[in-house]
Amino acid sequence: MTAKIDAHHHFWRYTPREYGWIDDRMPSLRRDFLPADLQEELRGAGIDGAVTVQARQDLAETEWLLSMTDSSRLGGVVGWAPIASAEFPQELERLRSRKKLKGLRHVIQDEPDPHFMNRPDFNRGIALLRNTGLVYDLLIYERQLAAAIEFVDRHPKQVFVLDHMAKPRIRERMVDPWRKNISELALRENVYCKLSGLVTEADWVGWEDDDLRFYTDVALACFGPKRIMAGSDWPVCLLATTYGRWFETIHRLLRSLSGNEKDRILGGTAIEVYRPDA
Repeated sequence: MTAKIDAHHHFWRYTPREYGWIDDRMPSLRRDFLPADLQEELRGAGIDGAVTVQARQDLAETEWLLSMTDSSRLGGVVGWAPIASAEFPQELERLRSRKKLKGLRHVIQDEPDPHFMNRPDFNRGIALLRNTGLVYDLLIYERQLAAAIEFVDRHPKQVFVLDHMAKPRIRERMVDPWRKNISELALRENVYCKLSGLVTEADWVGWEDDDLRFYTDVALACFGPKRIMAGSDWPVCLLATTYGRWFETIHRLLRSLSGNEKDRILGGTAIEVYRPDA
């Protein structure tokens, strides 16, 4: 049986300065979230392993995440490093020695420069990942999908994972241009997609399965089960759902698929892409 993997979650020791994005709408997130907290959630939902993703753009956080996963059952880390900086080649060489580092991510969605993905320095850094086996997680809003297509086309040999289905505007029931652009991006076979982060793009209090189903069905049609992986986005998901309810929702959204297809989304894709350690 394929192991079940939560392909996207976070840890943090909360401080207002370091996690300024946690605003007044999110009081439940203003506390520490650590491996012991997640292990309880994993057991309750029948999840076998997990991939930890950066929440702060700081090398110290990447090192902290790696130190925790080195001594736990957690499968690996998608960390942060200064990809666009002149120091990145040296930092990359150092980080590559860490067995649990599986990929890197930059919070492009918050970059004030709308042309950030076109920047030569950032693209030089991404090009260095090609022969390292490291994945690049793409965190963007749906309005940045067109630029992301051009960005991905510059790196056809790099494996990309699109986080949170590019955050479609579910609350507003907006379909296009998200549908058009994600369909185009999915034509690139080096791009995978995470079924995660959807409930916080919907009405936090009143969302139902049917609010998510259209968007999930589009992603399934575009990427297919072989390039989709399930993630919780815990603890951010707690703004709109519990950990267990989210995975119950995923099971309902995937109800029409075969057993093998469900196994692929719930674990097989993440295992292939991130190669998480036991």
